[in-house]
Parts: sequence; C-alpha cells; structure tokens
Amino acid sequence: MSFPLLTATAALPAIGAVLTAAVPAARRNAAKSLALVFSLATLALAIVVLVRFDPDGGRYQLTESHSWIKDFGVRYELGVDGIGVALVALTALLIPFIILAGWHDADPLETGNKRWRPTQGFFALILAVEAMVIISFEATDVFLFYIFFEAMLIPMYFLIGGFGDRAHEHGEEVASTQRSYAAVKFLLYNLVGGLIMLAAVIGLYVVAGNFSLTEIAEARANGTLDMATNTERWLFLGFFFAFAVKAPLWPLHTWLPNAMGEATTPVAVLITAVVDKVGTFAMLRFCLQLFPEASKWATPAILVLAVISIIYGALLAVGQRDIKRLVAYASISHFGFIILGIFAMTSQGQSGATLYMVNHGISTAALMLVAGFLISRRGSRLIADYGGVQKVAPVLAGTFLIGGLATLSLPGLAPFVSEFLVLVGTFARYPAIGIVATFGIVLAALYTLVLYQRTMTGPVKPEVSAMPDLRARELVVVAPLIVLLIFLGVYPKPVTDIVNPAVKQTLSDVDKKDPQPEVEAAK
Repeated sequence: MSFPLLTATAALPAIGAVLTAAVPAARRNAAKSLALVFSLATLALAIVVLVRFDPDGGRYQLTESHSWIKDFGVRYELGVDGIGVALVALTALLIPFIILAGWHDADPLETGNKRWRPTQGFFALILAVEAMVIISFEATDVFLFYIFFEAMLIPMYFLIGGFGDRAHEHGEEVASTQRSYAAVKFLLYNLVGGLIMLAAVIGLYVVAGNFSLTEIAEARANGTLDMATNTERWLFLGFFFAFAVKAPLWPLHTWLPNAMGEATTPVAVLITAVVDKVGTFAMLRFCLQLFPEASKWATPAILVLAVISIIYGALLAVGQRDIKRLVAYASISHFGFIILGIFAMTSQGQSGATLYMVNHGISTAALMLVAGFLISRRGSRLIADYGGVQKVAPVLAGTFLIGGLATLSLPGLAPFVSEFLVLVGTFARYPAIGIVATFGIVLAALYTLVLYQRTMTGPVKPEVSAMPDLRARELVVVAPLIVLLIFLGVYPKPVTDIVNPAVKQTLSDVDKKDPQPEVEAAK
C-alpha cells in the first residue's frame, strides 16, 4: 500500500494544532516555534505532492479511497487535480508567513481586567484551519468535503472573536463588542449557506445513491444517471449558494469587511487569501462537474452578480477610511473577477480564474501583512492618521507599494496575467460583460494609488516621525511574497502548465468549447 501522501498533508497541521494547544501556558514561545515547525513540515509535504503530480496524467492523482459510513455510501476519498494541487500548495505556502506575521499578536494583553490572551490557542487554531482547508481541496467525496467545509467555521469564529485587532480607535470595550459582532455575523452567514448546501447534499444522495464525485460525474457523462431538469437546478442552487457566501459574492458578501476589519491582520489574510478560496474552488469542482446543465442555465445571472461584485467592491474601496476594510472591499472586487472567469466558460477565463486564486492569495497576503506592520507601529487603522511614511520607513513603503501595484494588476506582477486571461476569456463569449468588468481595473488603480499617496507621501506627521522600518522577522515574511509576485508576473508558466489540463476537463464536463474568432471572409 502506497504512502497516503494527501492524508499526511492534511493530518500534519492537525497534529500540530493538538500539540501546540497542549504546550503549557507559561511556554508560549515554545508553542509559537512548534506551530511554525509543523507549518514548514506541511509545506515540505505539499511540495512533494506538487512534484509527484503529473499534469499530463489522470484527472485525479495520488488518490485514496476507504469505506467510512458504509450504510450511507460515504467514503473517505481524496484526490487532486491541477486546480486542487495548486491551491494546496498556496495554502501550505502562506501559513508559515501568517504564523510569523502574527508572532506577537496573541501575546498577553493587559487591560483593566488583566485579561490573558491564550497564545497557544491562537496558533493551534491557525493550524486547525490549515488542515481543514487542505482536506477540502483534496476531498472527492461530497459528504467528506461538506464536513470540513463547515467544520472550518468553528476555529475561524474563535480566531475572529477571540483575537481581535488591537489598533482600535474606540477602546477595548467597543472593540470587543465589534469583534463579537463580526464573528457571529461570519458564523451565521456561512452556517445558513452550509445548511442549504446540506439539503442539496442529501438531495444529491437521493438522486445518485452515493456521494462519490467521480462516480456521479461518470454516471452523468455516460447517461446512466439522468437528473430531471428542475431537480438539477435546485441542487445546483443549493451548492452554489453556500459557495457564493464563502467566496464572497455580492449580495452575500457583507460579513467579509466586518470579519477582516476586526480580526488580527494574519487572521484577515487567512480569511481572504486561504479560506475564501474554498468557495471559488468548489464552484469549479462541484457545481460545474456535478450539475453541468444547471451551471449553463445559471450562467447569465451569475455573470451579472460577478460584475456587480467587481464594480461595487471597487467603488466602496475608493471611499474607505479604514485600511483593512479597504483591502476587504478590494478582495470582494477581485473575487468577482474569479467568478467571472469561472462562468465565462472559456479555457482562458477558467485558467485565469484559477491563476487568479493563486495570485490573489499571494498579492493580498503581501499587501495586508505590510499594512498590518504599518498599523501595529502607529496603533491606528485610519488612513488619515498617516502621512510621509516613505521618508522614515522606505523599505516598508516600498513593499507596501509593490503589494498595492499587484492589487491593481500592474503588468509585470502576478495578478496582471490572471486578470488579463479572465477578461480575454469573458470578451470572447460575453463582450458586453467584459467591457463593464474592465472598469474595475480603473477603480482599482484609483483606490490603490490614493491609499499609497495618503499614507506614504506628503509631509511627515509627528505621530509617524519615529516609526521604525521593517525588522528582520517582517522582512522574512514579506520578501518571499514580493519575489513570487514578480516571478509569476514575468513567468506564470509553472502554474498554468499545472492547471490548464484540469481546466480543459472542466470545460468538457459542461460540454463547452472556446468560441472561434469571427474572421470576415476575403472578398
């Protein structure tokens, strides 16, 4: 029996979470180091998975299958395609940086009540989220996926509600209330989506008789499983609703700005760069593969919602006074591009959407983490409290600028390639939608450059005159992400070579081919 590599990749951070939580309270530095070691070991395993994956091989590779709940046809089935393996690698890559960036975010916090912040719990919860996200990217049993899709809400709830941002202008009591509100809103939105999905999962079992993604898709393809049109559409809507909440897609997005604004900066990165990717990934893996006809039926409405997300998120980002909420609304706009690429139903669009998931994770992590370092120095999230930072902390300002330019998809940085592919793929089939979506790029340039101008340029404000530049630990966090943004912006081929075969198979599932360019016949 071969080594269960996929299970090990998910199990390692889970084991690390248990061991980190068990470290005695007085040894919080040991807990931090242990969490970092397990995250690096998980990254090493993810690299092995990436190396062993053959883009030209079978659709799902490194598969594992064991009977779990036999009476209900539930199996422990894992496998990765090119899209899944890219997102497993992204998750494993970002977690060590998140842990390093949050090295002091859960240190003891003295208030009027001498409240103790459990350091071990903070890092254990991050590792627990990593384990659940990874197995979500690997699961090929629908019920197994659903369990971890929902289970990751619990550690995220405690990370948002229990470890909030210290930079709050209204004091600790108000901050605690707002953290609780943000955590409850996050949980309720996603639980409602999950409950609707559970009904759809049960309905799928009634129709198909099992939960195996590969078996159901194969039965759909060869005609042995024929769903009634209305049944397929209702099941699709049940799945899609849950994924749209997680993504987040307008108008189901309102939990995200609250959650990112009140969470610590590393947890905000965990939300938007890691956890939210499960929603868009699941649209590709489950919605399109299980319900191809319903996916095509719903495409026009979803494209409209995606465009609204792009423009709405960008417009609200322009008007933000809070740095973290600005990045949150920018992410809503970016997720609109990802969903647009998925449902454009072209190879360029879906390749761009998958590449966008990876590139958005890296670029948002870079920008948000540098913003977090900035906020921790000044103790404020308000843009108006900054000015002239580039004169006193040039390295911090420079990395902030690169992260911002990546967010607006500057050519030469990684997100440009993915956004370009999404727009090309959309123009090929839906030119009007593509034209409207392009305005999101203009707005991205506006909110990014205005943010940089107001915080980094101009006269040096007295409150930032003594601000230190990036320290060694912070450079270790930011520098690799900047290098990746530049490398994948110049040479995205390593990622596109992995994801393109999976994209072709997804298009085949929905029986779609790229539209041929119209060439006027020669006279």
